[in-house]
Amino acid sequence: MLMLIILLLLIFLGVPLFAVIGLSAIWGFLQQDVDLIVIAIEIYRLVDMPVLIAVPLFTFAGYVLGESNAAARLVKLSDALLGRLPGGLPIVAIITCALLTAFTGASGVTIVALGALLYPALRQAGYKERFSLGLLTSSGSLGLLFAPSLPLILYGVVAQQVSQEIPVNIDDLFIAGILPGLLMLIVLSVYSMFVSRELPLATFTVDAGKPTVSRSRQITSALKEAIWELPLPFVVLGGIYGGYFAISEAAAITAMYVFVVEVFIRREVSWRNLPLIIKDSMMLVGAILVILGASLASTNYLIDAGVPQQIFEIIHKHIDDKWTFLIALNIFLLVLGMMLDIFSAIVIMIPIILPVALGYGVHPVHLGIIFLANMQIGYFTPPVGMNLFIASYRFNKPILTLCYAAIPFFLLLMLCVLIITYWPALSLGLLDTPVVAP
Repeated sequence: MLMLIILLLLIFLGVPLFAVIGLSAIWGFLQQDVDLIVIAIEIYRLVDMPVLIAVPLFTFAGYVLGESNAAARLVKLSDALLGRLPGGLPIVAIITCALLTAFTGASGVTIVALGALLYPALRQAGYKERFSLGLLTSSGSLGLLFAPSLPLILYGVVAQQVSQEIPVNIDDLFIAGILPGLLMLIVLSVYSMFVSRELPLATFTVDAGKPTVSRSRQITSALKEAIWELPLPFVVLGGIYGGYFAISEAAAITAMYVFVVEVFIRREVSWRNLPLIIKDSMMLVGAILVILGASLASTNYLIDAGVPQQIFEIIHKHIDDKWTFLIALNIFLLVLGMMLDIFSAIVIMIPIILPVALGYGVHPVHLGIIFLANMQIGYFTPPVGMNLFIASYRFNKPILTLCYAAIPFFLLLMLCVLIITYWPALSLGLLDTPVVAP
């Protein structure tokens, strides 16, 4: 108990998270008279994880896309295809935010990149300020369930170290996130159509001042402009699921493709800015890998000491069925999502939560989707969700205003989380062999 208090105090004082995790591992192994060389060995195990190569490559590709005008082209294409539907403009915002977040893996980037484009368009189309702010703040975290989302990959890496009974393949996580992710997009789109029922149809345009053209020409023009970005999802998903290349190879192809297109062909990312983009993206990767390395050592200690089993026994005394455990887990994850960034939450909590969930018969792939869906909402959950602060800075609005604006979207996405939680087939139904956990 004393050590736990000391660790919490260190976190409160701002000590780096990897140092706190590493210190807990050192303390645990010393208590068991285990040679501390085991910590170095566990950190070195990162080298033996080929899938981790995908992390810096996908991150770099996402940052390059965020710095280019790809976001504006995605908005224009979505608008050409969907903009004339009732609620078309909010649906455009929802879809483009989800696509960009799936590739960047960082919802803050989405709000910063798309906020300046979409917020003025929504306001000019007659949407209320509260709806517009809430839509963009909540949509900024959509897409974390879609490949090649970095949190999906990281969850798979950590879960592979913990789940011995049922293997956790990252390919399965990519497939499992499709229907739950679509559910969230559809629910928000239907709500947007309901809000838009009394508004005239309006579309977003990046060509203000130009004569109005027919819809077919608008679609053709948007397709031509986005012609280089369109192959990306098909390269990543088609290549992996078609068995043409592994995830790490897909990441390498994606990074090279994005680099060539945005630097050499479109020339929207200059050579002068490229070192800064590399620095920013690799700082994120470095932080993830350092925390992950320390977490592997800590996980080894937790498993050796039987901590997850002890936690399961304590919880099982008060919660004796799977469904009650899942609702308690959702509440815990929402609070966790407000307090920790998604990468830290994955590497710290999954080694503890996953063995407990397996004890209740929760499939590890299903748990991953539940975990990320909750973290996705935690990004904008009042009062301390990270996206609230990013949106406050981006739109120059008080935090309290954004909290009120996010409430309807929070409730709708919580409904989606409950459906995802209590309908496992939504996550596992597309898998070739949806195994039931013991």
